[in-house]
Parts: sequence; C-alpha cells; structure tokens
Amino acid sequence: MKELLARVRACRLCEAALPLGPRPVVHASGTARVLIIGQAPGTKVHETGIPWNDASGIRLREWLGLDPAAFYDESRIAIMPMGFCYPGRLPQGGDAPPRPECAPTWHAALRTEMPEIRLTLLVGSYAQARYLGRGAMTEHVRRQPGAPSVWALPHPSWRNTAWMARHPWFAAEVLPPLRAALHGVLDQTRL
Repeated sequence: MKELLARVRACRLCEAALPLGPRPVVHASGTARVLIIGQAPGTKVHETGIPWNDASGIRLREWLGLDPAAFYDESRIAIMPMGFCYPGRLPQGGDAPPRPECAPTWHAALRTEMPEIRLTLLVGSYAQARYLGRGAMTEHVRRQPGAPSVWALPHPSWRNTAWMARHPWFAAEVLPPLRAALHGVLDQTRL
C-alpha cells in the first residue's frame, strides 16, 4: 500500500489539464474498514492536501456523526475521490467535473490493497455513476441500491442546500440507518 500511495501521489497523468497543477489527495490504509469515494478536491483541499478539509467536509462529518479525529483516522477510514486533483472551475461557476483519468487508473489497485473495507460511501453523482450505474442521484440516495455495504449520498456542498430542503426524507430516513451501519463497522475495529 505504501508503494502504491507513493505512485498515486506522484501521478502527473493529467498535469496539463490542471489549473493549479497536480496534487493528488488520497488517504488509505490496508486496515481501513470504511471507504469514502467523493468527487474531487476543491481549492482548500488542494492547498492543504487534507481531504474534505472545507465546508463540505464539515457537513459530511455532521451527516456521519464523526468528529475530525475519527474521520481522519486512516487506519479505519479511507478517502478516495473520483479525481485526485483539483480539476478547476466551470465557466458558469462551480468546480469542473473530476478528471476522467483517475478512477480507471487508480481505483481498482487501491481497492485491492484495502481488503478490510466493509462499508463504502458514494458521495455525489460522479461516484454513484461509476459504482451504481447511470441514474438520478436522488433515486440512488432514496433507494440505496447497494445498502447495507454501499451507501449513496448527495454531495454535501452548500449548492445542495435546496436539494436538502426539497428532500427532508434524507435526514429523517437515510442518515439514521447510515450512521448506525457506519458506527457498527467502526466499532468492530476497536475489538
């Protein structure tokens, strides 16, 4: 795993397309039992190299009922985005989609090195499309087709605040069983 992570972090595959240059951000270990697959780093994450180190990360940790110490414990939680580097901005605003090279190049190898994964969180439509197939994010989140081992979540960005208001069932019906499943898996790592 150490060697693979060094290769991932040294990756320059799409360097020419990255406005801030490459800085692959991934946290993983062979002992992790939870895998969070998100979208791509934003500018703050790019600057710090810490995944989910922004307002979206605060909201995600609130959804999961985890404090930063638990969330960033690489021995228990792996964090792997669809695109490992900041992809830039869209002309109309918002971050560009994750670079398409990362997931096909690195995901299978990383997942092979994490045999203890028991719970995977697919955060946002890009991760859901890759691992659950095409379909509306809202339907993936509502139906939870991979539960109890794979859970679909909307992206926790402020841009989804309106989505949250239109879909109160998410907080009432999805988050409680997700937290129970997540904490059940994490509690097993303490035994």
